[in-house]
Amino acid sequence: MNRIKADVLIIGAGSGGLSVAAGASQMGAKTVLLEGHKMGGDCLNYGCVPSKALLAAGKQAHAMTTGEKYGVAEMMPQVDYAAAKDHVHNVIATIEPNDSVERFEGFGVNVIQEYGRFISPTEVQAGDTVIEARRIVIATGSGPFVPPIPGVEDVTYYTNENIFDLREKPDHLLIIGGGPIGMEMAQAHIRLGSKVTVIEGLKAMGKDDPEAAAIVLEKMRAEGVEIVEDALAEQISEKGGQITVKTSNGSFTGSHLLMAVGRKVNIDKLDLDKGNVAHDRAVKVDAGMRSTTNKRVYAIGDAAGGLQFTHVAGYHAGVIIRSMLFGLPSKAKTDHIPWVTYTDPELAQVGLTEAEAIKRHGKMAVTVARFDYDENDRAIAQGKTTGFIKVMVVKGRPVGATIVGDQAGELIGVWALAIANKLKMSAVAAMVAPYPTLGEINKRAAGAYFSPKLFDNPTVKRVVGFVQKYLP
Repeated sequence: MNRIKADVLIIGAGSGGLSVAAGASQMGAKTVLLEGHKMGGDCLNYGCVPSKALLAAGKQAHAMTTGEKYGVAEMMPQVDYAAAKDHVHNVIATIEPNDSVERFEGFGVNVIQEYGRFISPTEVQAGDTVIEARRIVIATGSGPFVPPIPGVEDVTYYTNENIFDLREKPDHLLIIGGGPIGMEMAQAHIRLGSKVTVIEGLKAMGKDDPEAAAIVLEKMRAEGVEIVEDALAEQISEKGGQITVKTSNGSFTGSHLLMAVGRKVNIDKLDLDKGNVAHDRAVKVDAGMRSTTNKRVYAIGDAAGGLQFTHVAGYHAGVIIRSMLFGLPSKAKTDHIPWVTYTDPELAQVGLTEAEAIKRHGKMAVTVARFDYDENDRAIAQGKTTGFIKVMVVKGRPVGATIVGDQAGELIGVWALAIANKLKMSAVAAMVAPYPTLGEINKRAAGAYFSPKLFDNPTVKRVVGFVQKYLP
């Protein structure tokens, strides 16, 4: 058995683990990184990157059928589904070098391509190597959760881990789950020529602002996606190459099945009990992302059991680096974390939704500043006028923002910046946005907050009247 010592040991080479490894090694810590599967983790290989690449292919196909209003003849696209998947894998291959073993070894990281498991509170075994570390970071991410629906073990189904390897276009894709993954894959496939049915046990996009979600769902239904809500899956069967999902709201039959109901944290192989690491469905951590029972151990990203986004794992990496390497107090927050569903139109959120803001602060304390896409000149020019922004404001500061519409994911960054730095609405109102851009939507939302205070205020009118009357 080979034994080595390290200052920092990271288990998992996804977004968070790679960020910690790069930072720790380049700042002088002896760093070991374990990865038993693919460098880059779920995001690069099965999640964010391939899904956005497939959505891009679908967007190109959809554009060919929607050109009439621009004076461009419409035509039915000739979709080569296998070639679209080639595009997906070419995108992954282009990004892969950024996450490669060679790159991180160049940073001075000792990369061991084995799964790791605790054998004591300070030791992890990976293959025939035992690593003793002063600090251990669990960054193992999550994988698709497949619920124990009767019959599921007897049918062929896909998850986000293998749907991107499918080369033949589904004739009729059934998707169980109406969250972000399910809705993105539904729109990508309907645009690439498949028939699509989304089966959701509760409400599709149920974690989002309902007014914003309704706009996305209306657009997807208009494109031909069948979205069935309040339809809890009760039985799955396969016969003659066709899959049937029996639900509390009817039965649905298709050629392929995608399970997109949620995520399960990857901690089963870690032997956490031997490391004195408390856990339930994820590692139990304090506000500084440290294990509540073993202060040498940290957990970040999905492994910590909070928001499951790639950028959250990267943010957690920064939080724990300050603590591990510099001994500085550092705590993770969630109120400034944005997220986006990359449908068309996109839906982006940061901080509190309108309902959450009212529940937390009271209806009288919350002002909702709103601006619609159909009043933005760039949106009008591009024919992308569906959508709105609303910003929830308490005592002059934004506490949340919801954007649904074209490039909402790009626009939400202004509000993430404002909330993270506790800026007032006046800071966004003072911004000069180039004309004509969608970015003006953010400034106009800030203007909508101040307009009633200026234009409907008798005191302001008296002051203006006095100045006009008496000052030269």
